[in-house]
Amino acid sequence: MESEKTGKGKLLFRIIKVFLVTSLTILAFEVVAYLKGWHYFRNPNLHIPRTSDFQGLLHMVYVAWLTLRADYIAPLIQALSKFCVALFLIQSVDRMVLCLGCIWIKYKKIKPRIDGDPFKLEDVEGSGYEYPMVLVQIPMCNEREVYEQSISAVCQIDWPKDRLLIQVLDDSDDESIQCLIKAEVYNWSQRGINIVYQHRLVRTGYKAGNLKSAMSCDYVKNYEFVAIFDADFQPNPDFLKQTVPHFQGNPDLGLVQARWAFVNKDENLLTRLQNINLCFHFEVEQQVNGVFLNFFGFNGTAGVWRIKALEDSGGWLERTTVEDMDIAVRAHLNGWKFIFLNDVKVLCEVPESYEAYRKQQHRWHSGPMQLFRLCLPAVITSKISIWKKANLLLLFFLLRKLILPFYSFTLFCIILPLTMFVPEAELPVWVICYVPVFMSFLNILPAPKSFPFIVPYLLFENTMSVTKFNAMVSGLFQLGSSYEWIVTKKAGRASESDLLAAAERDSKTVNQPLIHRGASESELSELNRLKEQKESTPPAVKKINKIYRKELTLAFLLLTASVRSLLAAQGVHFYFLLFQGVTFLLVGLDLIGEQMSQ
Repeated sequence: MESEKTGKGKLLFRIIKVFLVTSLTILAFEVVAYLKGWHYFRNPNLHIPRTSDFQGLLHMVYVAWLTLRADYIAPLIQALSKFCVALFLIQSVDRMVLCLGCIWIKYKKIKPRIDGDPFKLEDVEGSGYEYPMVLVQIPMCNEREVYEQSISAVCQIDWPKDRLLIQVLDDSDDESIQCLIKAEVYNWSQRGINIVYQHRLVRTGYKAGNLKSAMSCDYVKNYEFVAIFDADFQPNPDFLKQTVPHFQGNPDLGLVQARWAFVNKDENLLTRLQNINLCFHFEVEQQVNGVFLNFFGFNGTAGVWRIKALEDSGGWLERTTVEDMDIAVRAHLNGWKFIFLNDVKVLCEVPESYEAYRKQQHRWHSGPMQLFRLCLPAVITSKISIWKKANLLLLFFLLRKLILPFYSFTLFCIILPLTMFVPEAELPVWVICYVPVFMSFLNILPAPKSFPFIVPYLLFENTMSVTKFNAMVSGLFQLGSSYEWIVTKKAGRASESDLLAAAERDSKTVNQPLIHRGASESELSELNRLKEQKESTPPAVKKINKIYRKELTLAFLLLTASVRSLLAAQGVHFYFLLFQGVTFLLVGLDLIGEQMSQ
């Protein structure tokens, strides 16, 4: 499979190179024709000879190309571009409405609030508040880099130990990683933490199957809420005290979702650009939908579910690769409401390599299209109001999951480069410059420190539309790659405060003897063996990020097309300078690729 993927990548790169070489050849031909004065559309005084009077084959081919371009190619491109521009404007209006909603929330200081402080002693005695039974689940699969810090963070959550159970749901197929996780769970259980280790023998359904298996345990019926954290998430000790009280007095509330915060957002350019998108997603999309609609897509982690809401909605299903969105849609159709807490943040990581990020985005954009096909009949026949159905189908699925990758790929990755060679179909300046820049400013507003990266961000989003469009098509038509699930590679980053807390815990552990309650000699020997194995495990070698030349080539091609369109709109036709610029960019790109390969 790896060789097949590599072959497909090389084939795509060859196609892009052929297209680029062809583009430069045609561009050079345009330069010669322009200098020779053959461009009769620009020179009305030029005598156009008859076919029999043609002096050269080159002139005849060029005139034939101009005729074909003006009569057949340009109308098709213009029709497609008008359709995509209309979709682009609709999506831009939707994004502006979301931003206005976010501004209104900030202005009115609207946010979910808890009446009083239920955890103060006098409040607890006066209101009869009792700590509910909470189940915490940590699903993981071969998470060697992050399992320790996530288990450590969850085990330090401030909640009565007799009303909290932690499930470590390990789907690892590497026995050495299984041993390490077992040892970590055993260490925390010896400290009095109510924690269990669970490993499936039949690993079907990916994360959804893992969660479904955990919820089938008999003791789950004793618990009222379940909190879910992926393996790289590190909740603060007061996480449950900031989320669970929102359920009190809200019997229709099914989910409380917290915001993500990233420990490695400044690691490289890729993580900075991801931070822009995710900040907008949480600050604007999730917060606005939570306040005004009481519905949004569950992020799969850093959230607390009412177990009754999960059961009423059919539980975890293995039919898609976006089980989090699946359960959220089904809960919404059953009348459950959601709350998003923008001020409750849980630390996690974003992918630091482009390969891991691309695979993650493929799953995130193919899964919603799978789900759209599966849940469309249920949405139409549901008993929710018509406007909620319209929001779910037209905005949540079609506009933000299907139309967005379609128009961004078609308009900016196909039509815009083609306008370099079909000037009759040139896009307006406001389409290729003003509106995209304005929308990029709106996207960056939740992360103001990222304003210096607006140009790379604009190119990055357009080139990533190739991956997103491919994922959308594979999910919509149920192609083989739509069911592919690859665990996102983590680096195991920790924040400075986490490192200080870990050092403090280690010092306390040294000063206080560890008491192994009820541990037999065989268990202790097994633990010592696991510790030795952990210490002898060689540290993971950090891989150097690959230079994905086809994505960079496409980015430079889009930049060249944009510059050319802007110059043409101003009446300037620097064909020769444009040719020189593209040549220098390609040479520089090739030098970068050679340097990185060395």
